[in-house]
Amino acid sequence: MDVCIVSSGLYDKKLSEIASNNDWSYLSLKRNCVTLAQNIAILYHPKAEYIYKLDEDIFVTKNSFDMLKQTYQRVRDEGLYDIGFVAPLIPINGYGHLRILDKLGMIEFYEKRFERVKYASYPTRMVEKDPRVARFFWGEGGYIPSIDELSERFGNEAFSYRPCPIRFSIGCILFSRKTWQDMGMWNVPLRGSGMGADEAQICSYAIVQSQAIIVSENTVVGHLSFGQQNESMKVFYQNHPEIFSLGK
Repeated sequence: MDVCIVSSGLYDKKLSEIASNNDWSYLSLKRNCVTLAQNIAILYHPKAEYIYKLDEDIFVTKNSFDMLKQTYQRVRDEGLYDIGFVAPLIPINGYGHLRILDKLGMIEFYEKRFERVKYASYPTRMVEKDPRVARFFWGEGGYIPSIDELSERFGNEAFSYRPCPIRFSIGCILFSRKTWQDMGMWNVPLRGSGMGADEAQICSYAIVQSQAIIVSENTVVGHLSFGQQNESMKVFYQNHPEIFSLGK
């Protein structure tokens, strides 16, 4: 396995040093285009049959990579679904937030505090636009356990997964090289960064090709925030290092 840090549209000396110190790879592009960057990273790893893609604001947890791999293998071996990609539960996510609330028995509490729950991924939902919801899922008020606690708790439960019936925010996914090849690699626009185009492409491809979006119920990772929450959550992140520190 190789870890490849990718920076789209810039070269960063610190990222290069991090990669070098850990015996990882570093790829930087002059053009800021996330789909082009991912295509090049995959092409530069020709033996990689499976790819984990993580956004820069994802916080991984113990065993999260192994659990995604195990889930992929078991779902494939069961044969009930063709797989588009596999993902963990993510609290700040249109699908994952509701599954976590349900597993914690907190749906009614959340609805009284914020809004009626719904499996939905679009920017008018509070989970994607309101910083208060982001802080809530990151533990403000002490209602939601840390992602490490949640992942350990769910990891000790019986093996479980669910197909996701809506567009899934792909901040952390595992997919096969074959899927990437079969969908013609990531589409690269003539102009612009391609931000979000990879998500629309792989989710659309999965649906059209009858390939399931599989979400593991046994691992949790963190997502800092969506765009409308970013400014406020950056301050929250800086003011609460104890929440975001490794192993906390």
